[in-house]
Amino acid sequence: QVQLVESGGGLVQAGGSLRLSCALSGRTFSMYSMGWFRQAPGKEREFVGGINWSGGNRGYADSVKGRFTISRDNAKNTMYLQMNSLKPEDTAVYYCAARLGAAVPTTTGGYDYWGQGTQVTVSS
Repeated sequence: QVQLVESGGGLVQAGGSLRLSCALSGRTFSMYSMGWFRQAPGKEREFVGGINWSGGNRGYADSVKGRFTISRDNAKNTMYLQMNSLKPEDTAVYYCAARLGAAVPTTTGGYDYWGQGTQVTVSS
């Protein structure tokens, strides 16, 4: 069974940076496309970005383009989310998700496995 564990969240001032990590265990990481989602209090979970199994295809939500970068290291079974120029509106619980195959869906229903989430809080 696939297990996903996020780490790296925390409290940061506006304009600062954080790097989140998502480690996959239980299956071959390189077979899975991965996504990052976030959920703020009272809001629906929204797509942040995703990366296909090889890392050759990435996509981002408009709200984070140019500020966030997704990468993966298949040798370490880990995906990363580098977040720069953080804003208070980026405050949310960030989740990683995985799906078997090459596609990178932008909706929650497109993923089969989810991590437990990590809190990111950006102060103004």
